Amino acid sequence: MAIEMSEDLRTGALVYHRGSTSTGSRPGKIEIKATKPLGNQRDLALAYSPGVAAACDAIAENPDMAAELTIRQNLVAVLSNGTAVLGMGDIGPLASKPVMEGKAVLFKKFAGIDVFDIEVAEKDAKRLIEVVCALEPTFGGINLEDIKAPECFEVEEACKARMGIPVFHDDQHGTAIIVAAAIVNGLEIANKKLSEVKVVTSGAGAAALACLNLLVTLGAKRENIWVTDIEGVVYEGREALMDRWKSVYAQKTTKRTLGEVIDGADVFLGLSAGGVLKVDMVKRMAPQPMIMALANPVPEIMPDLAREASPGAMICTGRSDFPNQVNNVLCFPYIFRGALDVGATTINEAMKAAAVQAIAALAREPSSDVVSQAYGGVTRLFGPDSLIPSPFDPRLILRIAPAVARAAMETGVARRPIADFRAYEEQLNRFVFRSGFVMKPVFAAARATPKRVIYAEGEDERALRASQVALEEGIATPILIGRPHVIDVRARRFGLTFKPGIDVEIINPEDDRRYRDYVSLYVERAGRSGVSPDRARTIVRTNSTVIAALAVQRGDADAMICGLEGRFREHLQAIDEVIGKAPEVPNYSALALLISGRGAYFLADPYVIPEPDARTVADCAILCAKSVARFGLTPKIALLSHANFGADDTVSARKMRDALALIRKAAPDLEVDGEMTGDVALRPELRERVMPNSLLSGEANLLIFPNLDAAHIAVQLIKSLADALPVGPILIGAAKPAHILTPSVTARGIVNMTALAVVEAQVQSPA
Repeated sequence: MAIEMSEDLRTGALVYHRGSTSTGSRPGKIEIKATKPLGNQRDLALAYSPGVAAACDAIAENPDMAAELTIRQNLVAVLSNGTAVLGMGDIGPLASKPVMEGKAVLFKKFAGIDVFDIEVAEKDAKRLIEVVCALEPTFGGINLEDIKAPECFEVEEACKARMGIPVFHDDQHGTAIIVAAAIVNGLEIANKKLSEVKVVTSGAGAAALACLNLLVTLGAKRENIWVTDIEGVVYEGREALMDRWKSVYAQKTTKRTLGEVIDGADVFLGLSAGGVLKVDMVKRMAPQPMIMALANPVPEIMPDLAREASPGAMICTGRSDFPNQVNNVLCFPYIFRGALDVGATTINEAMKAAAVQAIAALAREPSSDVVSQAYGGVTRLFGPDSLIPSPFDPRLILRIAPAVARAAMETGVARRPIADFRAYEEQLNRFVFRSGFVMKPVFAAARATPKRVIYAEGEDERALRASQVALEEGIATPILIGRPHVIDVRARRFGLTFKPGIDVEIINPEDDRRYRDYVSLYVERAGRSGVSPDRARTIVRTNSTVIAALAVQRGDADAMICGLEGRFREHLQAIDEVIGKAPEVPNYSALALLISGRGAYFLADPYVIPEPDARTVADCAILCAKSVARFGLTPKIALLSHANFGADDTVSARKMRDALALIRKAAPDLEVDGEMTGDVALRPELRERVMPNSLLSGEANLLIFPNLDAAHIAVQLIKSLADALPVGPILIGAAKPAHILTPSVTARGIVNMTALAVVEAQVQSPA
């Protein structure tokens, strides 16, 4: 069963997964890397023969040493036989491999957990159980994935009984935990008790039954639960499509359809098919019902119809374009994190219940400053449209993992209890800010209030593809500068589905109704910079960056992106002539964001001022710190030099020393120090040796260089050597959102900058 998607998304996904000889990328999404040095003969002797025998002997004497001497305690198997792959059904183990690799990436990115994806060509439940159990020496935990019901119940049940490590079927329990957290909060708002509410389901597969089992653990009564599936109501004596797991919820009744049992229901749990819950059914539910319409991509009922039928309804879906998305990534990485960190032998009901309560409680917490900044300054308030946290809330790991770890310890399944939870939580906190997911909150904020973003090089393939993604992601309304017939032909050639002139506005330099207005505005803005009316008429026909800047200045667009062709300084001159600097900004500067496996780092200034003086360095640092905060991060600023804290008295070192004094005077609340070398900025233990009382704590994330050469060289080296994802350049100081990219930028890079430009535009114009 093929999932519907645009041709551009399908093509882009294949390109994303495919290897490239030109870039050196390998097929797939994951690889294995050595974590210890292998640079000489002694390293090899330690890593393999003969030194490895010492580790083997230690584990043979004490199996618990495997947690200290091998990867095992941070290694999870994502295992599937491909019989129930998300939205596609039984496509087989080989075809399921991209999904399992994707799950591996989520584990790594969200919780720092290493994964081997294992696809098993076995449908017989008993033989699959033997395969899974035989893997126990390799892994610290098993995540069963996309195995169809009822075999998934049998496999998990048997493996949990036989294995001494956590075995967790995420399709069941991950969904159940998020659903339960939403229901806990929804019932609190409705002032209802879980022990008293009526629950009706549509669907009786693995996820639905796991949801019901967890609700019963939390206090729901079996006699208040009514289950329906494709055969109708699950009732005592029914024989069709029954199994021992489903039979637990069989009711003694003559009712046979969803419509017959829905009356007075407080909770509808849908894990079935689109459109099965009708408007008249919702009208017959209890006041303030909880409606969990989780079928994808079409829910059991669309939220607008449900709310029209019952204005007080609280609605959750599986979709990201509606509030209250039930997304398993909210919990599974963090549940495994907590379980692995205490060496849990299982993930039991108490640990799942602890995760439920942690998620529910986080949704009730006020947004932290970091979270609010990450969402464009919008404070998320607990209520009917905010029953569960965002998947991108950085506090999820800080709440769920410790809660799960404590529950494991309290129930006696932790082999390595945590002695110091404060130190453990600090360790998790450090991971949050090194996870490399800094763009996720930016995209979430952009989706909340999309803005109009104009692309100067609108005929470029990368701009066209970025426009398609911006529309599909709902982050922006693209405007393209270019000839309509060229854009139309190229869009169709690349398999893009947007309609030029309908989905995407076009500004045609050869014939646009605003031409005279743009010329007049350009003369007004640049006339005293040597631009005569005749020259203005020519430029507004030929310079797409000027056109984009005029559109933003005039209010025809909210933000602009240029630089796919030409020189940075020429684009900056056009922006300066038309848009100009923001009030009280003395100089433009540029900020490069590089996202690597180690974390996210901001580097300034690699593009604008060749040899800044101390005052310019200080101004740049202060302005860049504001931009870093927009990503939901606390700026930690290092002023870089070839020397540490007065160790040398060169012109460059003195400049950075003087800049520090200026920053402390102008912005005393900023966390900043210098001058210091690059390794001291990134390694707190080295900084402690050379300057024990440094005002900078932890690892710096905003690196300010003494000149353009140093910054630009560093950016290019890090991109190449660390295989870091570049975002930007981010232009700092313009009066309105305007960014100049570089000719090497990819479509993906344009999309990232589009989201950031939208968030900047939201700050200037919130409506």
